[in-house]
Amino acid sequence: MPVIETSGSTEPVHAAPQRLMVRAHGVVKSYGTNHVLKGVDLDVAPGEVVCLIGPSGSGKSTFLRCINHLERVDAGQIWVDGDIVGYVQRGDALHEQSDKAMCQTRATIGMVFQHFNLFPNLRVIDNITMAPQLVLRRPKADTVRLGEELLERVGLAEKRNAYPRQLSGGQQQRVAIARALCMQPKVMLFDEPTSALDPELVGDVLAVMRDLAQSGMTMIVVTHEMGFARDVADRVVFFDGGTIVESGSAEQVITEPRHARTQAFLRAVR
Repeated sequence: MPVIETSGSTEPVHAAPQRLMVRAHGVVKSYGTNHVLKGVDLDVAPGEVVCLIGPSGSGKSTFLRCINHLERVDAGQIWVDGDIVGYVQRGDALHEQSDKAMCQTRATIGMVFQHFNLFPNLRVIDNITMAPQLVLRRPKADTVRLGEELLERVGLAEKRNAYPRQLSGGQQQRVAIARALCMQPKVMLFDEPTSALDPELVGDVLAVMRDLAQSGMTMIVVTHEMGFARDVADRVVFFDGGTIVESGSAEQVITEPRHARTQAFLRAVR
């Protein structure tokens, strides 16, 4: 069986999963003595929308960042579309990918952050189209055409030549979604995409995400928006203390949670 070799350590590598878009097996992540993830297992099918809920500090955002190797796992493995994330196989061992190779892997994994992370000195259209041109080497004309289509999709066609400072927070977040989609990813990760927005701006962003879910995009969403999770998620996963406490349909987990910790959390957020 192949093993992962990093910093002199080895770990058995399980066979690549079949017919899954994302698979996490035994994922562990610590920061010093703070054990953030304690052996997380999660499978996500193509086209599935999974919402991760739970208290702050429960490991949801860290787990999301491990999926695209922004955080390197201490143990366990993650696959996206059958390929192990962050590693390349040479003979019977897996070695960490180079930074350049990891950029190519991340191109297939779209991510939308809490605070937009737009380049303030670039126009909206350039924020959206720069990565496909630089990372994927796609022709400028093709990326601009796609970027304009995506701006239309998120309801911001008229903001093509605006700068981020000229947009509201909700508009900046919709641009960030369009930017991620311009890479034509296999899966979209959302890390509390509405938490930094004023309440009146949340609806437009959630509407874009609903449309994306209905189009068949595989999505993993860290959120405190229980209404969105209930209406859109195929599955809701409750994190607490670095582990998955409960997982099931949105109806089951949000309306009739079985675990006492889930029940207490939902009472508090309601």
